[in-house]
Amino acid sequence: MTNSIENKSAALRTKLKQLRAAQNPMDTRRGALLIRGRLFTWLTTSRAALVKAGRQVPKHVAAFWPLEGEPDLSPLLVQLVEEEGFSVSLPVVVKKDAPLQFRVWTPDTQMVKGAFGVEEPVGPQAPDPDIVLVPTLGFTRQGDRVGYGQGYYDRTLADLRDRGHRFVTLGVAWACGDLSGFDYKPAEHDFVLDSVLTDKGWPVAAPDLLDRF
Repeated sequence: MTNSIENKSAALRTKLKQLRAAQNPMDTRRGALLIRGRLFTWLTTSRAALVKAGRQVPKHVAAFWPLEGEPDLSPLLVQLVEEEGFSVSLPVVVKKDAPLQFRVWTPDTQMVKGAFGVEEPVGPQAPDPDIVLVPTLGFTRQGDRVGYGQGYYDRTLADLRDRGHRFVTLGVAWACGDLSGFDYKPAEHDFVLDSVLTDKGWPVAAPDLLDRF
């Protein structure tokens, strides 16, 4: 058997999925609540600081609809749209091996099952996001991310960067995805996240938006 990077990555993803699946459902429900609370606090306090400083305020948040086992952000997304005035979008696979497209989402948006079984919104294309919440299976304390191996987020974030768009990336993960105890080396094309948030806190510190907008 070859010891290729691809084989190592597949084994690592399998192990991370096993660790995720082994979590107590009660702990994951509580953990998702903690993640949503920390995200809300970070978003609203960052916005207040930017307003106070007379700076540009980020309004467009690209989020994700959870696959089985991922933290559920949907209650927070409703709150951001209905109470906080943020624009929320969700990713859509429009073409194989191409960047994702972000489409506008509201609590009334029709959803359909798209590629890889992910629920996708039916609606207009959203503006380029200011803040991107990235589903993260595994992570390092330096912001490296392990996803599901298709490369869609790496391509999407690189495309936004290469077009000169200013944005912040925040990985959303379970704490069991910490790769500190693994023999892991990121690939050259992997996009490094600005921050990572888990049910246990911020293993990669929350970004200061005053430095970014």
